[in-house]
Amino acid sequence: MAKLAFLGLGVMGGPMAGHLQKAGHEVTVYNRTASKAQDWAKSHGGQAAATPRAAAEGADFVMACVGNDDDLRSVCLGENGAFAGMNAGAIFVDHTTVSAAVTRELYTAADAAQISFVDAPISGGQAGAENAQLSIMCGGDQGAFDRALPVMEVYSKICRRIGDSGAGQMTKMCNQIAIAGVVQGLSEALHFAEKAGLDGRAVVEVISQGAAGSWQMANRYETMLDNEFDHGFAVDWMRKDLGICLDTADETGASLPITALVDQFYKDVQKIGGGRWDTSSLIQRLRALDGSTGT
Repeated sequence: MAKLAFLGLGVMGGPMAGHLQKAGHEVTVYNRTASKAQDWAKSHGGQAAATPRAAAEGADFVMACVGNDDDLRSVCLGENGAFAGMNAGAIFVDHTTVSAAVTRELYTAADAAQISFVDAPISGGQAGAENAQLSIMCGGDQGAFDRALPVMEVYSKICRRIGDSGAGQMTKMCNQIAIAGVVQGLSEALHFAEKAGLDGRAVVEVISQGAAGSWQMANRYETMLDNEFDHGFAVDWMRKDLGICLDTADETGASLPITALVDQFYKDVQKIGGGRWDTSSLIQRLRALDGSTGT
């Protein structure tokens, strides 16, 4: 068992840290809102620390799951950042979805401090974190990944190194690009069924068994039909991720017309008050356009 630190206790990080503690690791947690770290320690055991540096001191592995590029820099760098507290040879594993640019920046800073940095963004949503069924896509040095793999396997169903530093984040971009188009297609299909007077549940029962089937359809169609949008990744965070995808596409020369369009559709969802709704709320935009309310 290892001595671990976990930085960031949101809907993903809190359960992930809990799985590590339950598995027998010695876990110290940090959260920007200190009371959340203290509550986690009371519920799960382990310790709460006042700063990322204090959490990381003496840890073999430091895991992070925070909000964005700036949040990640803030927990890594500076006098109270995790890097300042980590011993030479320790490994920092970043589960945040951030830009490949900040990943490579922090990989270089970690290397200068004689520590390793693995970018390891996750997919699977809150349910995946709670049920230890996350998909983890990794970038970084092979040796660091191999050492960190047994730790990440505690809360994953698949964990794979894709390539060098930044490759994990680039793979997460592929994930978000694919999701955007699928959710929009599902939203249009369900909305079409509603407007045509069809039983949406009966429609999905049939089409989900053919080529139209998807994870989104299996896990979100009922809540979409019932106008329930508090079941996962928020629109505000999806727009952050799609912005990263589109910026990177500009750098690489990739063409992402559907992604750009769906990003604007999510902007429309934000305008109708849905920033904290989950990503399946694209159907509400279609309902708003024609004044319908769903079933």
